[in-house]
Amino acid sequence: MIINIDRNSGFCFGVLKAIKAAEEYLKQYGSLYCLGHIVHNNKEVERLESLGLKVISHNDLENLFNTRVLIRAHGEPPFTYEIARKNNIKLIDASCPVVLKLQQRVKKSHQEMQQRHGQVVIFGKEGHAEVVGLMGQTDNNAIVIGNDFAGLEKIDFSKPISLYSQTTQDKESYNQLKELLRSRIKTCNCSEANPDDLKAFNTICRQVSDRGPKMAEFATKHDIIIFVSGPKSSNGKYLFEICRSGNPDTYFISGKEELQPSWFVNKQSAGVCGATSTPMWLMEEVAADIQRITKAS
Repeated sequence: MIINIDRNSGFCFGVLKAIKAAEEYLKQYGSLYCLGHIVHNNKEVERLESLGLKVISHNDLENLFNTRVLIRAHGEPPFTYEIARKNNIKLIDASCPVVLKLQQRVKKSHQEMQQRHGQVVIFGKEGHAEVVGLMGQTDNNAIVIGNDFAGLEKIDFSKPISLYSQTTQDKESYNQLKELLRSRIKTCNCSEANPDDLKAFNTICRQVSDRGPKMAEFATKHDIIIFVSGPKSSNGKYLFEICRSGNPDTYFISGKEELQPSWFVNKQSAGVCGATSTPMWLMEEVAADIQRITKAS
């Protein structure tokens, strides 16, 4: 069987930066606290924990003093930095530069919207680490709308709206939400409503959005696709669906132990790909096990 790994898959720049920072510190000191899971992939988290990484929560952070803590690529809200200053914690800030820039834009928009009695709307997953960080830039006053577009009733369509997106959302759903907001403004029946008061900013990371078309093409070139991702990865769920739409014989797994020999019967080629949170070593491990399974059958 021919087995190809999609070399466009795997860690994005921000995640690579965070993991490299963790590895360098662990190599030098042997242990390091990390605020939340460094990446939405259990296998990679377990690997780093074996090197000395200790995952902590925000509640844990408040009870830590005089130590070092890694901030992952997702970014953090202002109160995290306040706790660190108060507790004499040195932060190893591995926030993705794209996320940091978005935080600055959201903060500025929030200040402008306050003056205009408007609203900041964030298209993203409620409770996601990046969204928590963005909400913190607005004193938690922004309105979060998810992929199901629930929560639209929280928006006052007679007032100005600034729309932003979590960097890992999909472009198609973002555009649908943008048009839905425009439509609601037009049908608001409010004398104050003005379609020009919707300012929409596509802040989806291009490293993420550009992967969709490339992965769709990759999926059509193989008899079977094995998509490797952590089950909690939003980006993983999105890219998996893209693969499956291009190739119905697409399977979602978190590791090689989930592979089923029956999937590969009468198949000549297999493609292995994954999310922006999937390490290349894990995809290579899966590819090697596919080779073992197909040779044995």
